[in-house]
Amino acid sequence: MTPADLPAWLAARGGPAPWRVLVVTAHPDDEVIGIGGHLPLLPRARLLHVTDGAPRDGRDAAAHGFGSCADYAAARRRELAAALCLAGLPASATGCLGIPDQEAALHLPEIARTVGAAIAECGAEAVLTQAYEGGHPDHDATAFAVHRAARASGVPVFEMTGYHAGPEGIAVGDFLRGFGPAPTTLPLSPEQSALKRRMLDCFATQRQVLAAFPIGPERLRPAPRYDFTRPPHPGRLFYENFPWGMSGDRFRQLAAAAA
Repeated sequence: MTPADLPAWLAARGGPAPWRVLVVTAHPDDEVIGIGGHLPLLPRARLLHVTDGAPRDGRDAAAHGFGSCADYAAARRRELAAALCLAGLPASATGCLGIPDQEAALHLPEIARTVGAAIAECGAEAVLTQAYEGGHPDHDATAFAVHRAARASGVPVFEMTGYHAGPEGIAVGDFLRGFGPAPTTLPLSPEQSALKRRMLDCFATQRQVLAAFPIGPERLRPAPRYDFTRPPHPGRLFYENFPWGMSGDRFRQLAAAAA
């Protein structure tokens, strides 16, 4: 088997995957939402977070009882370290660009360069990341940067599920319908489900948000070849419902400039 067979390997639970995998996500906890139940099968994984998980305006920090954005970001790092420890991954396996939450789209060239350097530095044979679905501008920015970097390196890119706009608000646990390759479904054993529950519970500051996400199954698919200058789907994007300083039009302008 080759790194291109990573989803099939995980679905078969063939033991620890032999490949070096780089997991690139926007926020601490995105990797647990997407692939947490199977992280123990990726012992050679390295993780790279684009943002520190703390919006610059300080409202989230204050809402969770922190006196500063820096304190809030530090708490999110501690939560991540505790979750990864449960999966057998050391804190040293992670890196962070430190961009404030909700601002990744303002740094697309920088993120793409850093992801490219990370692929080379850790000798990644596959990359796991997020889909371009309009769920969060940081997710879409991460997808853009990974696609730019991976295209230059030639490593296969796989996507995890996150969230996007659905007919009744937020849609979680699956990809947008009608676009992209068919995903590989990764069922969770009772032990994997229990582990993922414990990992999610580590993120005390995100408890209310994470309540919307199912434990499993998890899904991976080969990343489609996106046109980031076009909307991921018709209509209003999910993140356009929030005052995060980003619209779909502005994101696509930034992506076109960065490309």
